[in-house]
Amino acid sequence: MLLVYLRSLVRDESAVDDLFQEAMVVAWKRLDECDLDRPFGPWLRGIASRLVLAHYRKQKSLPVVVQEAVLNVVDRHFRNINLLAGDTWDDKVAALRECIDALPEKHKVTIRGKYFEGLSVAGVAERFDVTIEACKKRMQRGRTMLAACLKSKGVLSASEAEL
Repeated sequence: MLLVYLRSLVRDESAVDDLFQEAMVVAWKRLDECDLDRPFGPWLRGIASRLVLAHYRKQKSLPVVVQEAVLNVVDRHFRNINLLAGDTWDDKVAALRECIDALPEKHKVTIRGKYFEGLSVAGVAERFDVTIEACKKRMQRGRTMLAACLKSKGVLSASEAEL
């Protein structure tokens, strides 16, 4: 949904990709500021809209579509879409947990070791007595399977799954 939002405001596809990545980084850094009992989409779009405005300020042009009143209308339409199931933080975390639980065991323990226990790749490899290269390959395959699962649940779009 964030990519759709950005594409509705910015025509340049490479700028959309950059803005998406930047919005995700900012959101990650500010996650403790997010009220996780409220829908996640409006909070994330708020970050993205400020980044879009900054993007156009750098270019010294502000298209009609990015004027504040237009941003408010676009956001209102997205809010209506967000009333559908699946947009809360809990919905997204539940889908991620389900997808992790569905992974084959060797991929599941590798992903959990790296991302939930904070082990280094070398630490995960040592724990499961595999080479670092084998561990990296398990993580890569596990992430690919996670992306496909999240895509099938509607949590990720096809383009997000490729990132």
